[in-house]
Amino acid sequence: MDKKILLSFDVEEFDIPEEYGQRLSDEEKFSVSLNGLKNILNLLEKLKIKATLFTTANFALNNIEIIKKAAKVHEISSHNFFHSSFREEDLKNSRKTLERITGNKIRGFRMPRLLNIDEKKVIDAGYSYNSSMCASYMPGRYNNLSKKRTFHFSGNLLNIPTSVVPLIRLPISWLTFKNLPLPIFKMVTKITLIRDKYLNIYFHPWEFTDLGKYNLPFYVKKYSGSKIIPRLENYLSWLKNQGDFIKFSDFEKKHR
Repeated sequence: MDKKILLSFDVEEFDIPEEYGQRLSDEEKFSVSLNGLKNILNLLEKLKIKATLFTTANFALNNIEIIKKAAKVHEISSHNFFHSSFREEDLKNSRKTLERITGNKIRGFRMPRLLNIDEKKVIDAGYSYNSSMCASYMPGRYNNLSKKRTFHFSGNLLNIPTSVVPLIRLPISWLTFKNLPLPIFKMVTKITLIRDKYLNIYFHPWEFTDLGKYNLPFYVKKYSGSKIIPRLENYLSWLKNQGDFIKFSDFEKKHR
């Protein structure tokens, strides 16, 4: 097929409750994401789909064996060193840490929460592609409505924004996946695939655990745990008939 699907998961500490005032121990942050990651990897194996795991070095250091195992099948990219804090040196340190753990070259970077990042610093830290931007509007987070919607080069750095629907710029993301009726979500996915010839969609492993006890808005914890896994299986099985799943690094090499 000529259409390519870039499926990714942001493998990170489960710290989103802290945005809403609920403090968690480091142990709980890691265990929630680890349990979700196991569910995801099992589903991907069942469907024979390869994905890209944007992983914080902090999570990887605390879960070395599963990251090493995942790296044999999927691509590991950097999601910064920590999920809730950033220093410039984290860019290079996270890449080097992930390379040491996986034994693979780390080519890509995604900034936590899709926050703005200086592209030159991403290049200087040794990355060849960047997926840190959504060309849409998220109240309190970012306003990228004027930015380029599809993949493009900034010097030698390939920028791969997360997918948004043409014209209306509705994000095709984990949050809309949870809150739109699945037939509607499939429809906007297909519209975007036809127009752009590729799809960049991401989720988080922690979504695939039971979030009922956490202080999160309804629209965040809707369809979590056992409710969302069959929903994702349905969607990914449908996507397999719409295009070919491809790792980010292979997409990057294809367009250089």
